[in-house]
Amino acid sequence: MNNDPSNPPHLFQPLTIKSVTLRNRIGVSPMCQYSSEDGVATDWHFVHLGSRAVGGAGVVIAEATAVSPEGRITPGDAGIWADKHVEPIARINRFVKQQGSVPGIQLAHAGRKASAARPWEGGAHLPDAAGGWPTIAPSPIPFGGNLSKAPREMTSGDIARVQNEFATATKRSLAAGCEWLEIHSAHGYLINEFLSPLSNHRTDNYGGSFENRIRFLLETTRAVRAAWPERLPLTVRLSCTDWAPGGWDLDQSVELSRRLKAEGVDLIDCSSGGAVPAAKIPVGPGYQVPFAERIRREAAVPTAAVGMIIAPAHADAIIRNGRADLVLMAREFLRDPYWPLRAARSLGHGAVLPPPIQYARAWE
Repeated sequence: MNNDPSNPPHLFQPLTIKSVTLRNRIGVSPMCQYSSEDGVATDWHFVHLGSRAVGGAGVVIAEATAVSPEGRITPGDAGIWADKHVEPIARINRFVKQQGSVPGIQLAHAGRKASAARPWEGGAHLPDAAGGWPTIAPSPIPFGGNLSKAPREMTSGDIARVQNEFATATKRSLAAGCEWLEIHSAHGYLINEFLSPLSNHRTDNYGGSFENRIRFLLETTRAVRAAWPERLPLTVRLSCTDWAPGGWDLDQSVELSRRLKAEGVDLIDCSSGGAVPAAKIPVGPGYQVPFAERIRREAAVPTAAVGMIIAPAHADAIIRNGRADLVLMAREFLRDPYWPLRAARSLGHGAVLPPPIQYARAWE
């Protein structure tokens, strides 16, 4: 982290973490496309991720990629539980690198939110007879709403198996040429379910106290870090608050971030919500940036800011004011895959991010 107030970084200054250098502080946040075939990436993913690299992003992080079939949110989710998944991801990553971006991946397990229909098919839990499957979670508590399926409470054997699946998926991610790896511990999916007292009612070593509720993530992080080269960045996405009384909160996120840094995590991706359906979230431009700012300051670990960051000047100010080290965007990248190119010109940095030569005349 650059903490020199006399020479603050800006949005188009490179960011180096370990042996990896991002050409700027703009990243493509993981965005589920629900368009895989038995977990296999398709041409849709090639164009979706490749076009954002062409558009100038510093890092392009592939969507939540399931470490097992049961860990998918929907039947259309991306996967990396089998060798057949490696080459289609590698093909995408080769192109992303050719365009000057760093290829990343987010490893995930959906827990009690798994076995759901695609959003455009209603998003409700699928019965087994309609292509659904049994779900697992820290405790046998349904999420609620249209995700009403009761998960099976994980045994100690399940815990060890899933942690091994994360480690194996990490090795496949490396084989596929990923250079940035994120553990998905947010949005009410499996690891977040262990963290939150609203979804974790266990009475063993994985439930109850803060120390116990963070155990699954810390152990999983160790397993992933052991399989992931020290030279490459390891990151964790957290829901920094549940936005619900009695749930996970920012104080706990700060302390957890300290522990994760000690386990070899290089950056915390600071999101929020998703643990319970009734949370009241005050969505607005930059509404989650204070999480990244506080964790960066108090846990002394680099952070990524996310959440309704749209205007180039806003993104630049987040970096210049030391509120985060990286800005990750999702919806704005869906609307405009060339947002970095436009932002560079609006902020006076067009020379450091030229468009691809094939498009150069259009940007004259």
